[in-house]
Amino acid sequence: MALETPNHTQTVAGWAAYDSSGKIAPYIFKRRENGVNDVTIQVMYCGICHTDLHHVKDDWGITMYPVVPGHEITGVITKVGSNVKNFKLGDRVGVGCLAASCLECEFCKNSQENYCDQIQFTYNGIFWDGTITYGGYSEMLVADHRYVVHVPDNLPMDAAAPLLCAGITVFSPMKDCQLLESPGKKVGIVGLGGLGHVAVKMAKAFGHQVTVISTSPSKENEAKQRLGADYFLVSTDAKQMQRGKRTLDVILDTVSAKHSLGPILELLKVNGTLVVVGAPDRPIELPSFPLIFGKRAVKGSMTGGMKETQEMMDVCGKHNITCDVELIKPDKINQALDRLARNDVRYRFVIDIAGTSKL
Repeated sequence: MALETPNHTQTVAGWAAYDSSGKIAPYIFKRRENGVNDVTIQVMYCGICHTDLHHVKDDWGITMYPVVPGHEITGVITKVGSNVKNFKLGDRVGVGCLAASCLECEFCKNSQENYCDQIQFTYNGIFWDGTITYGGYSEMLVADHRYVVHVPDNLPMDAAAPLLCAGITVFSPMKDCQLLESPGKKVGIVGLGGLGHVAVKMAKAFGHQVTVISTSPSKENEAKQRLGADYFLVSTDAKQMQRGKRTLDVILDTVSAKHSLGPILELLKVNGTLVVVGAPDRPIELPSFPLIFGKRAVKGSMTGGMKETQEMMDVCGKHNITCDVELIKPDKINQALDRLARNDVRYRFVIDIAGTSKL
């Protein structure tokens, strides 16, 4: 791997973590020239994902410093490669988690690039040319057009940015569980954070009865009154959890902290499905009895392929679904990461990279 090649001639200003302290500081680096399959994007906004926090602190032991985080990117196309037919100058676009894949395996050919075993991510990955990928905490990005999506005209670019990770992360399992075409199900959402609040909005838009499961009683009013949830269960309240037993068809677990799946599984009906989309840095507890006695299934899901990501953006445009965001300037990234670590955000920080918003 390398930081750059002779083709990396474009000097870019960005923001990076240099070590496991996780502190973000300005960083000047080079991006590649716009190739025949590439588009160059002026970055307008970039969401701050919990994954960014894990990477800057090297919680998973895989960070390559300096790391430029950011995989919830919206911007405007400024250059288009000669092989690119589906994008033009000035298009409003988004880039999510994926930067490259093998393009040849069964998953790539079936629009499930996110499950390619050679997948490389938008940051802290190794691109086809052997260089380390740098993400959206930067003023400009060069991306292969096959990993770029259109942003619907009616969606604001700042509130649409987190859809590129948080949105597709909850949309994909909903589609996999047939929640898009079968309204009237009883859906549970564990955790009311960056992923959870979008999941509530989507599940309601798709016509389902939604129950939020949270450790925080203070979030009940927000879940019901502002986001439209039908029911709210405090997961630490044994009586509430008992009343909720065998009531839900599908549950999405968005929590990124260590916890037991046992009590959550008990909320599922027989044959119900629990989908884990949060990524705790320690193993979660999975007792066998709730699985066996309820014929229940537990599965995981990771973001989505590019076709599905574009579908998600279009569906969000149709239903006017966006994320609830708190806009910050780049010089406030460290404070935002500290607050994110304390879950002190409603519900996603978004960096105003281009400085176009009045903050």
